[in-house]
Amino acid sequence: MHRVVVLALDGVYPFELGIPNRVFGSAGGRYEVITCSVDGRPVHTGSDFSITVDHGPEALATADTVVIPPYDMGLIAAEPPAPAAAALARIRPGTRIVSICTGAFLLAAAGLLDGRTATTHWSLVPHFRRLYPHVALDPDVLFVDSGDVLTSAGAGSGVDVCLHIVREDHGSEVANHVARACVVPPWRDGGQAQYIEQPVPETSDSGTGATRQWALENLHLPLTLTDLARHARMSTRTFARRFGEEVGMSPGRWLIQQRVARARQLLESTDLPVDRVAGEVGFATATSLRQHLHAAIGVAPLAYRRTFQAADRDLSRPRV
Repeated sequence: MHRVVVLALDGVYPFELGIPNRVFGSAGGRYEVITCSVDGRPVHTGSDFSITVDHGPEALATADTVVIPPYDMGLIAAEPPAPAAAALARIRPGTRIVSICTGAFLLAAAGLLDGRTATTHWSLVPHFRRLYPHVALDPDVLFVDSGDVLTSAGAGSGVDVCLHIVREDHGSEVANHVARACVVPPWRDGGQAQYIEQPVPETSDSGTGATRQWALENLHLPLTLTDLARHARMSTRTFARRFGEEVGMSPGRWLIQQRVARARQLLESTDLPVDRVAGEVGFATATSLRQHLHAAIGVAPLAYRRTFQAADRDLSRPRV
């Protein structure tokens, strides 16, 4: 079983501390999640209480994935505190490391982000850049996947990056099941903007929500901006502006993301030929599907299908 070890540091924010257990723990027994501290002692949180953990830093040496939740900015410096540095040194080479929000500061302080692209909460960007000039910080995305190191922005993006990991490990069907269990959106691309004008738009007849739902139900159609605007009973200019305010990206980019996400589901769960999958999700040709899938995740449709068919076979084998 894949072991996820969550490192709780002094000043940890309780909401984000619970995200890994909630997300990975909803994946049908595919992950074991445990929480540790740098010394095995209770941890002061960023709220008005402390927490007791069952494990010390030795647990980090057993991890397949390590998650660093955010902690209070008053405890962040250019160099990692000695206990935290000693704890990080226990992590085995090749272990996947994930930070949420200010957790990226600890990874950067330890030199684990040098020369890499990373992200953190948009409001902390100037401070981060002053402390860690050797990190290529991208402040405009929800999370960055650099393979063995992933960094994410504030609060809810911790859910996004954990769902992304489940999707990469076990496919869209499992990730969507987890999202339903957690009552969260199943897919927000890492490149989506962190900060948009109306992150929680008011519910009204003048919004784009109903049109987005209609588009999801009609992905097989060659939908255009004009089609979407007509459904919303807006001019194309007004629709594009309101869509960007509510979603944080253009309608065209959003449509491509939804089509790729649906194509991944079909590749995992059906034996439909690639050209049929392309038609089911609204791509004009199989070549178009291949191009967009490769741009999104770096593999061709058949290679993607083989990967998750093999994963399904492995999961179906009895454990000994």
